[in-house]
Amino acid sequence: MLLAFNKPYGVLSQFTPEPGSPWKTLAGFNLPAGVYPLGRLDADSEGLLLLSDEPGLNNRLLDPQQAHRREYWVQVERIPNDDALAQLTRGVKIGDHHTLPAHTHRLEPAPELPARHPPVRFRKTVPDGWISIELIEGKNRQVRRMTAAVGHPTLRLLRVRIGGFRLGVLAAGKWRELSTEERALVFSNGSPR
Repeated sequence: MLLAFNKPYGVLSQFTPEPGSPWKTLAGFNLPAGVYPLGRLDADSEGLLLLSDEPGLNNRLLDPQQAHRREYWVQVERIPNDDALAQLTRGVKIGDHHTLPAHTHRLEPAPELPARHPPVRFRKTVPDGWISIELIEGKNRQVRRMTAAVGHPTLRLLRVRIGGFRLGVLAAGKWRELSTEERALVFSNGSPR
């Protein structure tokens, strides 16, 4: 079984609570017994999280040698110029790691998304912009660390695609089982639909 879940802000990508953590867990979303998350999204990130009860899918999706694409829409402080986008595309140094090249572009116009609760902070004097970043690796808080490295801290982060499968209109906090065709899209690296 392979499930798509639209993980809301403030939810850990795990079923067991962290002691003292204010974040919710996946246990509150009536997911089928025996499924586990394939990869993770931080509690302050939103969007497409896959869950399965099938062993071996984690490596198939997450090993950078498989070059399995994941696309994120990122709201950042200030409008990134071409140089900042070029740096993200080439890869940037975060800690002792140099990220692999990424496909990056501005999202113009900004995507129409439901409001986040709590809302993203708003500053009258600092504009914000949206970019798309497509990665084949997933280091801890990588997208946030990459945008910060080029001077554009992340305000909001959503994973919208894995392989060729897009999250689409699945509401936050909802999940559904993927069809055979959708499952094939997850494991493809062709053009997303």
